[in-house]
Amino acid sequence: MNISTLENKKNHLFLLLGMIFLTNAIVAEFIGAKIFSLERTLGIAPANLQILGGQCNFDMTAGVILWPFVFILTDIINEYFGKKGVQKLSWIAAGLLVYSFLAVRLAMALKGANFWNSSGQNQGLNDMENAFNAIFGQGLMIILGSLVAFLIGQMVDASIFKKLKDKTGDKHIWLRSTGSTVVSQFIDSYVVLIIAFYISGKYDLLWILQVGTINYAYKLGMAILLLPLLYFIRSLIDNYLGIKKKTAVSQTTP
Repeated sequence: MNISTLENKKNHLFLLLGMIFLTNAIVAEFIGAKIFSLERTLGIAPANLQILGGQCNFDMTAGVILWPFVFILTDIINEYFGKKGVQKLSWIAAGLLVYSFLAVRLAMALKGANFWNSSGQNQGLNDMENAFNAIFGQGLMIILGSLVAFLIGQMVDASIFKKLKDKTGDKHIWLRSTGSTVVSQFIDSYVVLIIAFYISGKYDLLWILQVGTINYAYKLGMAILLLPLLYFIRSLIDNYLGIKKKTAVSQTTP
């Protein structure tokens, strides 16, 4: 394969991975407004875990469904396009999130039509505008916490992944992926809660530590469970790029 063809394929790959990454990151933020019970969803008894002297269950934001896939995409992008590729997409994602939240705020400021406000009565919704605002109206501190935690987590993940790759080369992607996730998501899981709920005075530090620990355990567990998917995606990409084992590919970002 000539250099021009390989570069074109890498450009197309970066575009595809970037679109999937950005879509998952943005959607995860918006569906995060819903808090769900993992035990009820699976039809099992509450975990009733004893953490730091308190009782906790697996009650989490719906955004955690997609974040493990964001982790995988982060690692794949870092594997083929390096730290700069991850940083570029992370800053773009942050910018798009700000734009999206501003667009939602504008939509919330618009007064709903009378017929629309009463259109949800058959579903038990007497005021559609209040329902819309309740779902999409995340507080400023929650938005700020999400953005700060996302950026810090991504930058830390990219840096650790690169350092591990410098030591391991193309081998042991599981180590790079897990090692970077262990550190970055530990930071992410607590930073978002501290900014969104502790600094604002809504919850005490004990609650922050309890919920953060549950979220961190879930993210870490999912990152490990999805390692086979990481290897499968890398295999597909290697075949697409025509990369053989032990053959390095330059990490250039379009």
